[in-house]
Amino acid sequence: MLKPLLIEIGVEELPAVPLLKELKNIEKKYADILQEYAFLGEFEFYYTPRRLVLWHREFKTSQEDSVEEFFGAPLAVAYKDGKPTKAAEGFARKCGVSLDELSTADKGGKEVLYYKKEIKGRPSIELLPEIIEKWIKSLDFGKSMRWGSLRESFIRPIRWVNVLFDDAVVPMKLYEVTSAKTTRVHRIASFDPIAIEGAKDYFDKLKKGGVTLYQDQRREKIFADFKAIEAADGITIEIDDDLMDEVVAITENPTALLGSFDEAFLELPPEVIITSMKEHQRYFPVFKDGKLINKFIVVSNALTDDFSEVIAGNERVLRPRLADALFFWRNDLKNGLSTKGLEKAAFFKGLGSIADKIVRETKIADALFDKYKIDASKADLLRAMELAKADLMSEMVYEFTELQGLMGYYYAKEAGENEAIALAIKEQYLPEGEESALPSTPLSAIVAMSIKLDTLLGLFSVNQIPTGSRDPFALRRAVNGIIRIVNEYGFRFDIVKDMQELAKNYDAAIDLEKLENFILERIKRYYKVNPSIIEAVLASGERELLALGQKIEALNNLVNSEGFDEVSSTFKRVANITKDIDLTQPLNIDESLLVEDAEKALYEAFKACLAQEYSSYEEELDALLGLKPQLNTFFENVMVNAEDEKLKNNRKALVASIYKKILNIADIKEVSV
Repeated sequence: MLKPLLIEIGVEELPAVPLLKELKNIEKKYADILQEYAFLGEFEFYYTPRRLVLWHREFKTSQEDSVEEFFGAPLAVAYKDGKPTKAAEGFARKCGVSLDELSTADKGGKEVLYYKKEIKGRPSIELLPEIIEKWIKSLDFGKSMRWGSLRESFIRPIRWVNVLFDDAVVPMKLYEVTSAKTTRVHRIASFDPIAIEGAKDYFDKLKKGGVTLYQDQRREKIFADFKAIEAADGITIEIDDDLMDEVVAITENPTALLGSFDEAFLELPPEVIITSMKEHQRYFPVFKDGKLINKFIVVSNALTDDFSEVIAGNERVLRPRLADALFFWRNDLKNGLSTKGLEKAAFFKGLGSIADKIVRETKIADALFDKYKIDASKADLLRAMELAKADLMSEMVYEFTELQGLMGYYYAKEAGENEAIALAIKEQYLPEGEESALPSTPLSAIVAMSIKLDTLLGLFSVNQIPTGSRDPFALRRAVNGIIRIVNEYGFRFDIVKDMQELAKNYDAAIDLEKLENFILERIKRYYKVNPSIIEAVLASGERELLALGQKIEALNNLVNSEGFDEVSSTFKRVANITKDIDLTQPLNIDESLLVEDAEKALYEAFKACLAQEYSSYEEELDALLGLKPQLNTFFENVMVNAEDEKLKNNRKALVASIYKKILNIADIKEVSV
């Protein structure tokens, strides 16, 4: 039989960020527990800042009866001379029965001890308290807290528990709170518990009490308010998805409101105003004709018909924050962009100060500039490197750390530095993630790449190598950023040769083999292709990042093309024939020893491949793999292991030369499809 089930866990206001981080796991964890108890079925999960709610339109009233089978030792082992052995007695104890209650069954062609146990399904009402408690305690929000005299902890104190099965309360206690047929509505509507009749009454009373339970409805309401405000005022509201998620999580009755601030604050860079509004107040910025204006959107949780006081209150809160920012801005401009003081700012133990880091970064940038010969001024590069970290000494960045680099850009512009220098300062940390923008110029790219390389080499020089999930200096992200930059700008960077050269800038010895392996692990995760394709390319010995990416792409395209399986089998045979040949040594083919038509045809086709110029690795690989018909004919008509030693060695040299050429791109035999 199926009946409705409502589970509501009432809490003090949940912090949005920890809730949102765990959100993707909440339903899965509950489903896993339901499956464990044989209750898995459809359910819905809702949340507001004051409650976690599970709703089953249909839930089993009891577990289904089941049968558990036990198989024991073979009879020949279980009984000796007609008497039970310890194996038989142990099996009976395991099953919780006497020896007389055991039977036998055929398993794997042998007669073994057997017992079938019929298990009566338990009523849901008995198991629900256990299920709910297990679910709640499985949730991981990061930090948790204790309250009252409890030794157990949760993200916030649990204040009420409301579990209704077919509108009857399920007796249970969770964190010393007893389940009751009550809920809480919006605090402005009522602070006291509200009695409910059952599930339908619960949903009705929440709605009447100013609580929009369904998070999707809250989101839709906010978007509808945004559209109405935009249409009425001719403005555009910038929607940040993460901020929207937070606002949905912290409101039960959302209403979007338009507020304003003093126009004088528009003297500040737009990003400062936006950061102050988003990070500190959870406001949405407003634009008109593409420019930030002195307006903002706040999403109120108030339950009222007159929002004038709510708007005024939020305007009052924002003003001092913007006033502080304006003070910092003007003060920083007066002080100018300077690196003075960075020599006292420690970077990391064993790596000196931020000023020392700038020196190392500049040496790397200088070397990369000479290597890549970009169309830019080296003087601009060195000036950008000199000033890149200067904004760390500014009051603005001290208050808004997330604006480092960006404030350096504005201060550099105000100080009269040219656009190339200012832009390189602004983009020095790019890319900051998988979806992040890249540096927009080659000069900015070298600055960003140099900073990442120094962080990588520096931390490895003091043995600060990421382990497991721990990566406090984001070295994995730094490697990903370097890969993206070289691929975007065509910079050829060898993770063995170039790293060896750059490592000379560091006092401590760097384990370059560990560094190489660390980067290779990132490469294996960076490219979303069949892992064996990456292994095949790495087996070629290639360690130059741009070429690695191009070869991986080339091989991936061919592997995914029609007929690759047949091609692969031919070239795996080629690899097998050449496995005992040292491909690092020169291979000589004597044309006078090519006596069979098939080997002559193969040689001519191979020479034609060598004579061509290729615009890409894919084109070259396609041509070499195109030798498949000639190779097949060769294998069918030519005895490679001929009795004549010279003929045998010459034929092996021909086959090995083909494979060696392919091996410059990838080791085909490593590909598994």
